[in-house]
Amino acid sequence: MEKLLQVGVITSTHGIRGEVKVFPTTDDPKRFKKLKQVILDTGKEKRDLEVESVKFFKQFVILKFKGIDNINEVERYKRCPLLVTRDHAVPLQEDEYFIADMIGMQVVTEDGAVFGTLKDVIETGANDVYIIESSEHGEVLVPAIKECILDINIEEQKMQIHLMDGLI
Repeated sequence: MEKLLQVGVITSTHGIRGEVKVFPTTDDPKRFKKLKQVILDTGKEKRDLEVESVKFFKQFVILKFKGIDNINEVERYKRCPLLVTRDHAVPLQEDEYFIADMIGMQVVTEDGAVFGTLKDVIETGANDVYIIESSEHGEVLVPAIKECILDINIEEQKMQIHLMDGLI
């Protein structure tokens, strides 16, 4: 399982006082209000940053980090992801999973036959859709509904599905 989970990506600077505009990659952008610390992944290093203030602007979150007070200090962090540790992640409800924990899991049919590998998750308004790469059927889109998804076991990295008529 992933130890760090992405909550957003810095898209640009905001003003001249060191604020950044962040595109949230979490289901609930309001979670940033409770966030005290994030980990900035520069690609070369991971840097702990303390969140000083949070504002919202359109679909973006405007963050100010403690100790970073001008535009020159944050300019180089454009396109860098912001991460949190698993213990700072939003608590999951029953039958909820972090996408990062699901990608790559083996997918089997209800009779136990290997069907493929979960490659990605499309988040839609109604329900998520799982993209499963199958050697026999190519890319198969399976809706994340109780009629199709019989079981997800994060520890075993296995998902059991029921293939409804018309999916393949």
